[in-house]
Amino acid sequence: MAQKNQDKGATGTVPVVTDPDRVRNVVVVGHSGAGKTTLVEALLAASGTIGRAGSVPDGTTVCDHDPAAVRQQRSVALACAPLFHQDVKVNLLDTPGYADFIGELRAGLRAADAALFVVCAADGMDAATAALWEECATVGMPRAVAISRLDHPRADVDETVALCRRVFGDNVLPLHLPLLADDGAGVAGLLDLLDQRVLDYSAGHPPQVRDPDPEHLPAIGAARNELIEGIIAESEDETLMDRYLAGEQLDPKVLVEDLETAVARGHFYPVLPACAHTGVGLDALLWLLTAAFPAPPEHHLPAVTGLDGTPRPPLTCDPAGPLVAEVVRTAADRHLGRVSLVRVFSGTLRPELTVHVSGHGLGERGHPDHDTDERVGHIYSPLGAQLREVGVCVAGDICALTKSGSAETGDTVSARDEPLLIEPWAMPEPLLPVAVVARTRSDEDAMARNLGRLIAGDPALRLERNAETQQLVLWCMGEAHADVVLDRLRAGGVELDTEPVRVPLRETFTAPARGHGRHVKQSGGHGQYAVCDIEVEPLPPGSGFEFVDRVVGGAVPHNYIPSVEKGVRAQLGRGIIGEHPVVDLRVTLVDGKAHPVDSSDAAFQTAGALALRDAAATGRTALLEPVDEIVVRVPDDYLGAVLSDLSGRRGRVLGTSPDDDAGARTVIRAEVPAAELLRYAVELRSMTSGAGTFRRAFARYERAPST
Repeated sequence: MAQKNQDKGATGTVPVVTDPDRVRNVVVVGHSGAGKTTLVEALLAASGTIGRAGSVPDGTTVCDHDPAAVRQQRSVALACAPLFHQDVKVNLLDTPGYADFIGELRAGLRAADAALFVVCAADGMDAATAALWEECATVGMPRAVAISRLDHPRADVDETVALCRRVFGDNVLPLHLPLLADDGAGVAGLLDLLDQRVLDYSAGHPPQVRDPDPEHLPAIGAARNELIEGIIAESEDETLMDRYLAGEQLDPKVLVEDLETAVARGHFYPVLPACAHTGVGLDALLWLLTAAFPAPPEHHLPAVTGLDGTPRPPLTCDPAGPLVAEVVRTAADRHLGRVSLVRVFSGTLRPELTVHVSGHGLGERGHPDHDTDERVGHIYSPLGAQLREVGVCVAGDICALTKSGSAETGDTVSARDEPLLIEPWAMPEPLLPVAVVARTRSDEDAMARNLGRLIAGDPALRLERNAETQQLVLWCMGEAHADVVLDRLRAGGVELDTEPVRVPLRETFTAPARGHGRHVKQSGGHGQYAVCDIEVEPLPPGSGFEFVDRVVGGAVPHNYIPSVEKGVRAQLGRGIIGEHPVVDLRVTLVDGKAHPVDSSDAAFQTAGALALRDAAATGRTALLEPVDEIVVRVPDDYLGAVLSDLSGRRGRVLGTSPDDDAGARTVIRAEVPAAELLRYAVELRSMTSGAGTFRRAFARYERAPST
């Protein structure tokens, strides 16, 4: 829950930044369990932002304030944790490492100008982290790597750096080398390759800085030469390499400037060991965040258009420019209403300013297009769940707004007199359906209200009200995502249950048939009389329904023929085997009888329905099931297992091809019955260690196997 009052663990006041060059927006990413949240907590404590570091097991960290995160002991939502170091504000965006919450990670990537990959020194990395690295490379995101959990008994920094170079590329180079303790059991210090100094943490943090021992010089020399050559290769000073090769001792300040240039270009990736529990490397990591990562004016900004889609000039990170900001996360608070985390790309956001809030293009996910003017109340600097009021938020910075009536994740906040739309970021497609049922009528009302708030804040969640199966289906990213959604619904006072998801089936005839419908009732007074005979023929898949009139001699009066068709269509919708719509057939009315007094429109509708049911009883019918076309992307190592699994799901593989967007991956195209895909999102992730992805689209209905 958001808190306006400052927590007792936080220290000092909140400085206001007015210069975008003094801001760094860094998204912290890595696999679940790598130690991202713990590392962020340690950086907050090392910078003096909080008095002491909390812990994940105790549920006391700044970033994991969500009750679901505390219960699961892992991050489930994007959290912003700003700190100040050397007069620079660093907005650390802690993201979940579990694949189910990739929507939160994508939001963090949108708000950031650089990414810090956290790789565990004991566990290495998973395939999903490698895929995310490639995703960042596609958009040119500057990156660095922090090797975490140096105090783990199985920690091996050298091997982890080598792994990063194998997976991420040769331009991943360490800025520091680990210095083992006297007993060789842990990392007690770092060898600074740029300054050629030793950072000794054996007495704790901050470190003692001293000259290296003679035995350290060979290791420093070889690694330093490779590092300098990598930095110079990206330098704008073409004479620097010649001077270096000539033996000139380059000024470390020059190297730091070129390091920032190399990192900003997204072609050079520094590596640094850092341990949250022992403090090793925390000060060096703070230096890296402020000195090596680019400021917002150096990062490419998303494209903007007018509300009508007309392209507008590119944005610049200028506090005096037109106001353009984006809501990157929306949370619901019982006391404050909607709390919106906002990245300001251009202009300046001030209290009491009237802005235009626009959201377009997500109607199919339950986010109708909306445009409204709203007045900004207070502006806050978020520190996890804490909201600390500030007077202004300039271009390049991140803030929080409260009590917005319409702002949703992905919305654009712009000037009222010049409303704009930001190009949306890529939203993941939820592929795990969960059917929910409210226990009582009052729970249905409460669920509708709570779902509206959840949908507004979670673009990865899609709501479907299936008219055929009469189910309310929540499409989630995976089981962990579904658990969080259900927990939040229950926390909102909703009593609900889940039930198996039903796939909408169809029915059809497999052979010609004849049907006789007789509806005759005499109960005194005006009766009911209608008789009709029909012939039914199956049509090719996808043909729909055809009605043909072949009545001769006026056996069925002309004005009642539409009634027969209406009755047949009504029965088609109700089904003939179960309660599934009937498709792909031709019904021909061939004969019938009418009464001059007792026949009516309603009577012939009933007779038409009875005739179709009679044809089904005497003819041959079958159930049809939906078949989806899927595209699966998997690493080559898992190709055989995935193909075998698709075969077990009654799938037909249409072909495989190399993935042009990523090396050592294969694209599989197949057709699979939708009933076999209900849990495929979870099972594919399990088969491929989180590296496999897929998308699906309806193809057609096919005859279901008899049971």
